[in-house]
Amino acid sequence: MKIYLQLGLILLAFCVVATALLAYVNSLTKPQIDSIQQKEAEETRRQLIPDSDFEEIKGDFTYYIAKDNKTKDVKGYVFTAEKNGYNGPVKTMAAIDKDFNIIAIKVIQQTETPGLGTNSTQPKFTAQFKGKSVEQLIVDKDGGVPPNCIKAITGATITTRAVTNSLKESIELLKKLVQEKSASTIETQAEEEVHK
Repeated sequence: MKIYLQLGLILLAFCVVATALLAYVNSLTKPQIDSIQQKEAEETRRQLIPDSDFEEIKGDFTYYIAKDNKTKDVKGYVFTAEKNGYNGPVKTMAAIDKDFNIIAIKVIQQTETPGLGTNSTQPKFTAQFKGKSVEQLIVDKDGGVPPNCIKAITGATITTRAVTNSLKESIELLKKLVQEKSASTIETQAEEEVHK
């Protein structure tokens, strides 16, 4: 057998063994990683809207209804928004009140440029979203007028747009879903009253 063929077969064997080992290790660690990520998401929800219980509403767009843990009144909603930034997806968890104004946000995942786009995780950036309505979710570089807009991170306008636009699109979608759910609930209650 030629030496090139032998070397190729040895390399193939190493690749197969390495792939099998990686797949095995992944199968062992995936449940633990998923559990940790779920706990981190729960903790972030509690930070964004404290003293609340969360009801998950699954669908094409999953969100949580935040209810006061004593009175059970609806305090707002929590969801995760995502849009591509400069280096990849930027995920942001946001809490909004019943009027669809932002209570707080937290950038939970990003791979942006250190010292530029990574500043999207800093309180100086995230704090400016507090109290903003959908109409105010516009970056100053895109025509927004301070203080009723989002000030772009210097050198990271793309990241700023990713966070801002993902929130704007998600809030608009959530508003539509909540209104549809409310209309459906009212219809169901009306039908129940008719059949009594």
